[in-house]
Amino acid sequence: MCQLLGMNCAKPTDITFSFRGFSQRAGITSDHCDGFGIGFFEGKACRVFIDSQSAVQSPVAEFIRNYPIKSKNVISHIRKATQGKITFENAHPFVRELWGRHWIFAHNGHLHGFTPKLAGRFLPVGNTDSEYAFCYILDRLVERFGYAEPAIQDVFDALEDIVPEIAEHGTFNFCMSNGQALFSYAVTKLHWTVREYPFRPARLIDLDLEIDFSQHTTPEDRVAVIATEPLTNNEMWTAFEPGELRLFEHGRPIRTAQTFIQRLVDEAIDPSLRRITQADIY
Repeated sequence: MCQLLGMNCAKPTDITFSFRGFSQRAGITSDHCDGFGIGFFEGKACRVFIDSQSAVQSPVAEFIRNYPIKSKNVISHIRKATQGKITFENAHPFVRELWGRHWIFAHNGHLHGFTPKLAGRFLPVGNTDSEYAFCYILDRLVERFGYAEPAIQDVFDALEDIVPEIAEHGTFNFCMSNGQALFSYAVTKLHWTVREYPFRPARLIDLDLEIDFSQHTTPEDRVAVIATEPLTNNEMWTAFEPGELRLFEHGRPIRTAQTFIQRLVDEAIDPSLRRITQADIY
């Protein structure tokens, strides 16, 4: 399986500290070694850096660890392949244009038999279930709204309907952003925290590193961090509930919804129907 990292901020912020700890899971503190990627928004456009090498070995990842690119929305991913070859085109996050701005998407999980027909505007470049799901989400958004850009809240409403369809096919944890906000969804494992005034020190779990954010921030700063597993051991992290969809904007969670997933209900009634393995969860 893979791991996700997302950041949504009130003001442009660098992700160096969190990414340093997160990238250790690509071969040092865990075995997510099958590629990595990270996307930084600047307005409507996104810089995306991806590599089929692990985030421990990749020179691109080393650059990110030491270069404080500032952004209001960031998504990163370290891959442990379950579907699709270990190639450049299968590295997350994936990027597409919709309504005149970039959208990026990264997924943790494994989808079984998810192959609905795509409309043709958005097609996978690689061969992962993740990229296929992303193309399907964008297809459904165009089907619902046409080519007039909807409000963020309307996109959230649409995702409430779309994502449970996909989650019926297995583990579907994701982060998605269009540069205005960050959408996150979890079936199994995802956590979030908010760093805001008065800022305090934070200590990484995966690396012997601590930073006192009060020395580097202003009262106007606020940062929401989303990760598969908590990155620090002295901050309060909140776990997503199964089937929970969250919208982050301006560095805080502003909306949440609990989506209905029939598969989880069926599995609770009859464990023989269970399609999520221990590997999917951990």
